[in-house]
Amino acid sequence: MKAAVLHAFDKRPAFEQFPDPVAHEDELIVRVQAAALKPVDKRAANGSHYASPRALPVVCGIDGVGLLDDGTRVYFAGPRPPYGAMAQLTVVPRHHCLPLPADVDDVNAAALINPGMSAWLTLAYRAKLVPGETVLILGATGVTGKLAIQIAKLLGAGRVVAAGRNEQVLSTLHEIGADAIIQIDKPGQDLRETYGQQAGDRGYGVIVDYLWGRPTEILLDFMTRKEFADVQSDARLVQAGESAGQTISLPAAALRSSALTILGTAGVPPREALMDAFQQVMTHAALGDLRIDIERVPLEDVECAWERESRGRRIVFVKD
Repeated sequence: MKAAVLHAFDKRPAFEQFPDPVAHEDELIVRVQAAALKPVDKRAANGSHYASPRALPVVCGIDGVGLLDDGTRVYFAGPRPPYGAMAQLTVVPRHHCLPLPADVDDVNAAALINPGMSAWLTLAYRAKLVPGETVLILGATGVTGKLAIQIAKLLGAGRVVAAGRNEQVLSTLHEIGADAIIQIDKPGQDLRETYGQQAGDRGYGVIVDYLWGRPTEILLDFMTRKEFADVQSDARLVQAGESAGQTISLPAAALRSSALTILGTAGVPPREALMDAFQQVMTHAALGDLRIDIERVPLEDVECAWERESRGRRIVFVKD
């Protein structure tokens, strides 16, 4: 078979021949139809992710959409190494394959499911968003951030504030549900004041943070000040990414003085939560409630597309 094969962490994967997979007990062979290129795929391939492969070569890609031998169309995740999703064939544990509804096509399913489930779980399962709350999305111009805006609205958010760096993408976010936008490339004091203006009288109930670094540091400096802490009884920040920096500075006394809770995404949620998120994302995708910008790329062009600037789009590799 042909596949996107990784030979070294400092090189892009190459489209080349790789041995066909053979299924073991409780595994299924999947004929891959579509596989999205996500930040986690790139981090795994450059050796910086905790799940990066321990031995090379491997086929890239953690999930995708394909067909089983009996024709069943499935979403699959977690292929058995050294096999991956960016290939003509892969091999997957049987319980990692979920049938797909007919009214969501292969490319949209491959693009939507991973970031859609991530955003749904972050807002519904971790943050426990309460209808009517104000939600702040830090990093709203990325694929997952844009879906988080839409999902926050579906879950009943009273107001969604979208913050990001890409001015062109920010200008489009009102179309998918953002009530206000924040351009984070501002001097620190200006950004702090803008956070305050957009928080309103009730403050932020939920913050989904795909950025960390300077934007989060300035936000937390604002949120832990007495004038904000007095009006916000239960703010939850879910840390979900670090595209603006890996570390922040946060005085302990400032955090103790506020009612802010900082949460991680907590690894793998219970299967019931995962299945609910999958069903919700698929239902709303079929209804047209979730929009995602997609660039279809033939798998044979994987090396050229690997480092391409996506700008809020999701690249999806297809079989032809």
